[in-house]
Amino acid sequence: MGQWAYKVVYIDYRGRISCEGVETLIGEERRSTFARRYLNELGRESWELVSIQPLTSNSAYYILKRPAQEGDYAEPAPSTASEQTPATPTTPEAVAPESSPQIETA
Repeated sequence: MGQWAYKVVYIDYRGRISCEGVETLIGEERRSTFARRYLNELGRESWELVSIQPLTSNSAYYILKRPAQEGDYAEPAPSTASEQTPATPTTPEAVAPESSPQIETA
């Protein structure tokens, strides 16, 4: 079974899109054109729309996925306790994490 990366995009049809901390404003174009242009760009990056979660009559979360790629998963910041007592690597992923992306499985 393949590994997936997910992206959640908030679209407010009154004027903006928010994705991973980046805000995009509509400007001088139709709302549907704005959303289509934005989603087409994500499609060019291999993102596929898999779900829409309506919030209000003017906004929704759009959930997209694509096969996991290098760099899709950020490494979690180490906690204070792990900084004081570093763990000894015992798995291939722990020995060479830079050789492959960190992939989470359900």
